[in-house]
Amino acid sequence: MTHTWRAVVVGALLPAAVFLSSCSGGSSNKATPKTSNGAANASSTSASGTVSSTGAGGTGVNPNASEAVVPGDIPDTQVYVPYGGAGYQIKVPQGWARADTQTGAVFTDHFNTERLDRGTAAAAPTVGSVRSVTVPQLQSTNAGFALKDVTTVTRPAGTVVLTTYRANSATDPVTNKYVVLDVERYDFWKNGMLVTVTLSGPKGSDNVDPWKTITDSFTWQ
Repeated sequence: MTHTWRAVVVGALLPAAVFLSSCSGGSSNKATPKTSNGAANASSTSASGTVSSTGAGGTGVNPNASEAVVPGDIPDTQVYVPYGGAGYQIKVPQGWARADTQTGAVFTDHFNTERLDRGTAAAAPTVGSVRSVTVPQLQSTNAGFALKDVTTVTRPAGTVVLTTYRANSATDPVTNKYVVLDVERYDFWKNGMLVTVTLSGPKGSDNVDPWKTITDSFTWQ
């Protein structure tokens, strides 16, 4: 495909979004906050109406709702700006709506979301620990959860555990539709600090390059 962004909640993920204005954490270049609940918890207005989404799934999904089909490719012309979190820095798409959370921040544009969560962990996460601990948590908190894989990938900041899955957004109260999201969750760890970057976007979106741009930019401060 990515925290898509060429996407959920949490911790995990999810979510979707809103819009415009310049963003960057810890600097003067911040996006103007829009209505948004967090990392895949956000609301967005599309051509077909206002859609409430929880990024990589979330609660409140109507099991009788139908799936909405929406485009989600992040344009090649997207500009990225640095966001400074507590102990780390990462690029975020300029112009995306920003919502601060207790553990970081969420940046959204329509159904594309980059969620950043900082925590602590005594040891670095492994494929085994994520499968046994994190995946059940994601399954219990994200409607429509379907695990794709748990692997390790290499980024400039080091080896990262990558969890890929699909989940539903929240159901739009007007159209009674939801969006199926492709989600990539990256767990960065160093010296007891754990930073989770969750990227989500509509199923089938071609966001491979944007999501790699974002995760390649992660650095420890």
